[in-house]
Amino acid sequence: MDIILRTPADIGALIKDRRRAMGLDQAALAERIGVGRLWVNQIEQGKPGASLVLVLRALSAVGIEIKSSFTSSKEAPIVSEIELVSPLDINEIVRRARRNDPS
Repeated sequence: MDIILRTPADIGALIKDRRRAMGLDQAALAERIGVGRLWVNQIEQGKPGASLVLVLRALSAVGIEIKSSFTSSKEAPIVSEIELVSPLDINEIVRRARRNDPS
């Protein structure tokens, strides 16, 4: 399944959904990542500016892998596609996040 993440809010909603599915609270996930609970809260709320290293560590901590494939030709620019290797419905995750479910 290909999932397109376009914004920090999309990434945050995905992390939050997976964290809940794993039965973790924000403090437990923060411990796995090596950050404070406030950082997890901010990333789940879609706050921009988080360190890419920490975002990748957070995705890994909730069992999400990122796969990239590239195609190119002389006529077309290089196109990058990122696929999350996980059976998730990003539309449902974003809908739930927009309903402002409590953490």
